[in-house]
Amino acid sequence: MLVPDRSRDHDRQRRQDIQEQFLSSLAIFGGPKTIQGEFPPYPSIGDAERRAVLEVITGGSLSGFYGSYGEQFLGGTWVRRLEKEWLARFGCAHAITMNSATSCLSAAMGAIGISPGDEVILAPTTMSATAMAPLSYGGIPVFVDIDPSTFCMSVDAAAAALTSQTRAILVTNLFGQPAELAKLRALADSHGIFLIEDNAQGPLAAENGRYAGTIGHIGVFSLNYHKHIHCGEGGVCATDDPTLALRLQAIRNHAENIVDPAGIADLTNMVGANYRLSELSAAVAIAQLADADGHVERRERIARRLSEGLKDLDGVTIPLQRSQCRHVFYVWAAKLDAVELGVDRGRFSRALAAEGFPHFTGYVAPLYWLPIFQRRKAIGRDGFPFNLAPHVSYERGLCPVAERMHVTELMGFEPCIHNLSDHDIDQLIAAFRKVHANRAELRRLN
Repeated sequence: MLVPDRSRDHDRQRRQDIQEQFLSSLAIFGGPKTIQGEFPPYPSIGDAERRAVLEVITGGSLSGFYGSYGEQFLGGTWVRRLEKEWLARFGCAHAITMNSATSCLSAAMGAIGISPGDEVILAPTTMSATAMAPLSYGGIPVFVDIDPSTFCMSVDAAAAALTSQTRAILVTNLFGQPAELAKLRALADSHGIFLIEDNAQGPLAAENGRYAGTIGHIGVFSLNYHKHIHCGEGGVCATDDPTLALRLQAIRNHAENIVDPAGIADLTNMVGANYRLSELSAAVAIAQLADADGHVERRERIARRLSEGLKDLDGVTIPLQRSQCRHVFYVWAAKLDAVELGVDRGRFSRALAAEGFPHFTGYVAPLYWLPIFQRRKAIGRDGFPFNLAPHVSYERGLCPVAERMHVTELMGFEPCIHNLSDHDIDQLIAAFRKVHANRAELRRLN
């Protein structure tokens, strides 16, 4: 005999009771506010991180890197330990730490041999650093539209943008959702080009049992504050290719000095930088990596509960969970349909904020709207490298799905910021449902 699951009925009744309590009037019109006060911040740094930092300080070496070839060319004890534990956790052959994911992206472009005029396909809905990475080597960012359900790069759009000048596809696993990585890798391999993953927002995300960040030729992870695994600032490149790994290590640490002893024959982009991670940062990241499951699972719990509480609302599309994929929810990103809602996103957002629901709208504007692309000027005074690719367009309207998402549709909540109990999440749900139930009133807002 099956025993009915009463827990869901109880949760549903509790949310309904909370909602009915506040149904009388919206806070934006002077009614009672659903959420009183602010949610406490999530305490992502604890005793394990403090002990690790103290051990580094006690040891007296805050950086173990030398700029000449030899054992210390690869960093100190904590850096190398982090890299070893990273590759063990994610199943890649090589892990190369750096001082930021931005540095990782730039180094990845250098490692694959991006040269002036080479085209790199990417989506416009990502951090600006993703699009700046090709420019650092004279490459040309070519923007393609996104999938309206996942917000990640459209495979069909990427395929349509391929030319004889395409050197790489640089895909972002946006908001913790893996893009269609297997399809993109197959597309890249069939054309003899590289797939680079910007997986800054997706550690432990997966597609068909494989971790995001390990399906491309190089995957880039972020250790920046607010990421699932963080040490303040830092990044990791993952690759299975030993040649790419050596080139990444060289670019990280003054490549020009070590090409002879390291036996690097191809000197393309072997002018190095200082992208080295400190021992302090590595120690903190090791402690964070050890608790990665906990950091990720709390975001998934918050996102699942929000989605369950809001999935039945007209005009609201909750985040898609792709089949055979793990979405790790750097952001819980919903879509609003103004026609079906009967009110535009701006008014809905203002009412939601008045109820105490912290959120944002629009994410980042499509990157090709930035002046650097609109004026086609990046390096030097003569329009380089854009003057090498006059056929590449940055006109408004280039990626209509991405533009629509930014201007009218997307509404996001960041689970990383807040330390939320089930009651807190119920309050968020109640605030959203209250605004939704009374949305017709919002038409009188200016």
